[in-house]
Amino acid sequence: MKKHVALLERSGLVATRKVGRVRRCSLGRRRLDEEAAWLARYSQMVEDRLDRLAALVERDGKKGDR
Repeated sequence: MKKHVALLERSGLVATRKVGRVRRCSLGRRRLDEEAAWLARYSQMVEDRLDRLAALVERDGKKGDR
């Protein structure tokens, strides 16, 4: 767990502070805007490909009905 938190802290996604024996985590300053934009583009690409695949399957299915 400590390694995961350290990685998130280095990336700026979380900030930690020591309170007694406990380390408190909070959201860091870095936002995930770039990652969210990439995910949106990737999601759209996948949707487009699935739409083309569905159209191809539907077209080929109609050819087999003849």
